[in-house]
Amino acid sequence: MQRLITSILLLASITTWGQTFNVAKLDSFLSALANQDLAMGSLAISKNGKILYQRAIGYALIDAGKKIPADIHTKYRIGSTSKMFTAVMIFQLMEEGKLNLNQKLEQYFPDLPNANKITISNLLNHRSGLHDYTHDTNFPDWMDKPKTHEEMLEIIKEKGSDFEPGTQVDYSNSNYLLLSYIIEHICSMPYEQALKQRITKKIGLTDTYFGQPIDYSRNESTSYKYGDKTWKKEKETDLSIHSGAGSLVSTPTDLVKFMEALFTGKLIKKSSLEKMQTIVDGYGMGMFPFDHGTIKGFGHNGRIEEFYSALRYFPGDQLSFAYCTNGIDYPRIDIIEGILKICYNETFIIPFSRKTILDSNELNKLTGMYATDQRSIIVTVTKEGLKIFAETKGKRFELEEVAKNYFMHSSTGYFFDFHPEKNELLIKETDNTYYLKRDR
Repeated sequence: MQRLITSILLLASITTWGQTFNVAKLDSFLSALANQDLAMGSLAISKNGKILYQRAIGYALIDAGKKIPADIHTKYRIGSTSKMFTAVMIFQLMEEGKLNLNQKLEQYFPDLPNANKITISNLLNHRSGLHDYTHDTNFPDWMDKPKTHEEMLEIIKEKGSDFEPGTQVDYSNSNYLLLSYIIEHICSMPYEQALKQRITKKIGLTDTYFGQPIDYSRNESTSYKYGDKTWKKEKETDLSIHSGAGSLVSTPTDLVKFMEALFTGKLIKKSSLEKMQTIVDGYGMGMFPFDHGTIKGFGHNGRIEEFYSALRYFPGDQLSFAYCTNGIDYPRIDIIEGILKICYNETFIIPFSRKTILDSNELNKLTGMYATDQRSIIVTVTKEGLKIFAETKGKRFELEEVAKNYFMHSSTGYFFDFHPEKNELLIKETDNTYYLKRDR
C-alpha cells in the first residue's frame, strides 16, 4: 500500500507536556495498520492550539483499479461527531436568551410523543425517551433516499417513546435531529447556513460543512468495508436524513481546531461548557467522558456507513486528537488506545512487530473454552504445534498473531485479545467488544 505521510515536525521526537512524543513510533503504528490493510484514514494531533502531527494512510477512492491516495486534506463524513457542533449552537442560542434547558419540545413539535414533558436538556443528554429513527425502521432500505423534515418527524412520531422523559438514558439520533430542526426554526435559516455563521466561519474551519453526495473533485472520500482480501465500497447515505445528528464532513485538522476553540472560550462561555461536560449516567450534553487512565478527557465518536470518527480533548494537557477513517478492520478502541499511549509515552508494542516465534508454553496458557455470561457466545481455543485455532458454532479457523496474546482472523474481521492471568478473552470487531471468561 502506498504510504503517504506529512509530518509537521521533522525531528524524530517532540518535547510536549513534559514528556516525549515519539513521532517515529506513531508513524510505525499507522504504517503497520496500513501495510496489513487494517485501516485507512487520517490523524491530527494538537496541543495549545498548535498542530503537532498529521498523517493520512490508505486511499480516498478505490474504483475499478483506480486508486486515489488519501492526504491530510482528504475529507471524511464524521457521523455522530456532528452532534458536538449541534450542541454548541444550542448553547449559543441559550446564551442569547433564545432558548433554555427547561423549554419543552411542544413549543416546536407539539405532535411528537411526550412533547409536553421532553425538555431541551432531555434532548441534549439523551433522556427524552424518543425512539431512534435508525432502529426498527428498516433504515438500511431507505438510508440512501432523501427525506424531508416532515417525513422524518412522522417516522419519529410513529415509533413513539421507549420510556418516560428523564427517567432513563438511551442514545437516540432523534434527539439531535430535533435539536438541529430547532436551530433552523430559531435562526430562520437552514442548518448548513447556521453552522457557517456560528462555527466554521467564526473560527476558520475551511474543510467542515454539511455533506452532499460524495464528490472526489472536493477531495472527499468514499467508505469501504474490508472482505475477501479487498476493500468493498459501501452504500452512500443521503445526508438530508441526519441533519445535525450526523451529516457533517470534516478533516481531523479542522476537528482538533474545533475542540481547541470550544475549550478555550471561542465558541461558548465557560458556564455553558461546564454544562456540556456535566456527566450523568455516562452522558454529557453533546459530549461523553473519554478518560485515559487518570487523565480526564472528553469527546465524541461517530459512525456513518463505514466512516468512523473519534474526537478527543484532554483539558489538563490542552491536548486534542482526531482520527477519521473511511475503511477500518482493526478495532477502533485499539487504534485510539495506541495513539494515546504513544502520545503519553506509555508502553506500547507496535502490532506485527514481535520478533520472537510463538512459544508452545505461551499458547498452552490461552487454550480452553470461553463463554459470555449468558453463554450467547462460546469459543473453544485449541492449538496444534505452534498454531492456534478458535472454534465457534461449528466453524474452526486459524488465528494470526498480532502481538503477544493478541490474534486476528482477518477474513472475518475478528480480533482475539487474551488475558490469561485473568482467564479472560476479549473478542473485538471494528466497534464492538465481547467479554468472555474461560471455564476452569
